[in-house]
Amino acid sequence: MHSAVLLIEFGSIILGLGLLGRFAARFRLSPIPLYLLAGLAFGEGGLLPLGASEEFVATGAEIGVILLLLMLGLEYTASDLVSNLKTHYPSGLVDCALNALPGAAVALLLGWGPVAAVVLAGVTWISSSGVIAKVLGDLGRVGNRETPVILSVLVLEDLAMAVYLPIVTALVAGVGLMAGSVTLAIALGAAGLVLFLAVRYGRLISRFVSSDDPEKLLLVVLGLTILVAGVAQQLQVSAAVGAFLVGIALSGEVAEGAHTLLSPLRDLFAAVFFVFFGLHTDPSSIPPVLLPALALAVVTALTKIATGYWAARRAGISVKGRWRAGGALVARGEFSIVIAGLAVAAGIEPSLGPLATAYVLILVVLGPLTARYTEPVAMWWSGRREARRGSPEPTPRKAEAEAPVGD
Repeated sequence: MHSAVLLIEFGSIILGLGLLGRFAARFRLSPIPLYLLAGLAFGEGGLLPLGASEEFVATGAEIGVILLLLMLGLEYTASDLVSNLKTHYPSGLVDCALNALPGAAVALLLGWGPVAAVVLAGVTWISSSGVIAKVLGDLGRVGNRETPVILSVLVLEDLAMAVYLPIVTALVAGVGLMAGSVTLAIALGAAGLVLFLAVRYGRLISRFVSSDDPEKLLLVVLGLTILVAGVAQQLQVSAAVGAFLVGIALSGEVAEGAHTLLSPLRDLFAAVFFVFFGLHTDPSSIPPVLLPALALAVVTALTKIATGYWAARRAGISVKGRWRAGGALVARGEFSIVIAGLAVAAGIEPSLGPLATAYVLILVVLGPLTARYTEPVAMWWSGRREARRGSPEPTPRKAEAEAPVGD
């Protein structure tokens, strides 16, 4: 009986996600907010709480995070990461300072403590690579001059995750300074070793994994990723970091083939992950944090626009391209939820999950709008300012002379 209920519940979840995804695609929206809302509807305090399938959904959510990071790693080669780090690291530092500090400041102002401050800093810092890539494609801007700048900022954020996630994992686990330092040293050592091996022996690794049979390639890549993620988690390093490093180590045709094969699985389990996060957020806990979430969303939308503008200006992009770069970076999504999920699972701060959910819902909807309209609005405003400067206020005598007779 239990297994029958589990199948009915899980089948209903998957069917519902498919229908929500089709609805989002029809209106060219990101499905992430719809998945989060579905989780809220069927979670604690929702319309129809689930019971039998919750543990199964939790496992699927963990696989979803692993696949998200694996696919992200497949997008870049180790040489790309090293090159971006050398060339664009000032943009990454500005991005971190402008966007992480508001999150940390809000957490401290709310009295949540330093651990929650570090977590919320990550939530507000990292943009959504998936949403931004989709928006750039929809707007036909993939070939624009500012697009490499946008991608460089995103790559640096993704690379920073290899350092940030182990720190957060250690903090939320409550380990001491020494244990936390060991965890970070292991994570940095693993990341450095993988980058070295990928640059030096990337072809050999890819040749070992490669297979002409799609089934065998899928099984080897998926099995290797989950194995490495499990080992990483056993060493108190984030499983997501392990999956990201596996993606970086694979390159060439293997990476392309794995990307094609794993994309549907990634989309399925990532959707389950967003639902799972919503399931553990009580809808009644969102209204009390809605005002801070809205204020934080407005502030960090502006700081992301400033980040993109500065990075594009540094790269010699025109003014219009600078505004487009800034507007494109506003969306937050999967990474913000992954980071918040670590704190929620550890029970760090009850209000952190609801705040992160509301924050992501606001910016994942606002992001495509800022990408489309930041540049025209900025140009319109600039034109108005120029017009005012070009036509100074008339002096009282001149105004008197120009006044119509009889007034």
